[in-house]
Amino acid sequence: MHNPTKLIQKFSEGDSTALNQLFEIIYDELHSVAKKQRSRWHGTETLNTVALIHETYLKLWKNQPNHIENKRHFLAIAAKAMRQILINYAEKRAAQKRGGDFIPVTADDLNLIADDHAAEELLEMHLTLNKLEKLNNRQSKVFECRFFGGMTVDDTAFALNISPSTVKRDWQAACNWVYSELNK
Repeated sequence: MHNPTKLIQKFSEGDSTALNQLFEIIYDELHSVAKKQRSRWHGTETLNTVALIHETYLKLWKNQPNHIENKRHFLAIAAKAMRQILINYAEKRAAQKRGGDFIPVTADDLNLIADDHAAEELLEMHLTLNKLEKLNNRQSKVFECRFFGGMTVDDTAFALNISPSTVKRDWQAACNWVYSELNK
């Protein structure tokens, strides 16, 4: 079996078959990240963990990142992909609920975000993070890694190439800002 660093290098160089082996090696970590996402929304079972991991795999396979430095960087990219996947499904669910434009939704889509309230919260969070990204891109990335990726302070620091103390400051500032925006 290969080590993650070599597989990430191969994948980064365009070898899409390395992604299969990489996912096998780090599946447990990705499962943990996806499971944390499930519990974020008032502790309800709103997300199908396995579906989220598989959708992340497909997204990374279809939209291969140009350069991945290491495993932590890969996990940060996977966290961003998970956020995008969740937002896409939440938008589909919200559009369907409003009776707006018809968007085909499969049974698997409905299982990914099974709660309308969770979908609305996720969309609010997404809009708030988009605002934060415009105001302070680094704080937005820190929030994304910690909140969506479930990464530790040290892992976030390593992935973003900043110090742990900067991560702590940015995390606190981002949390405060997001909280105040969501409670307006």
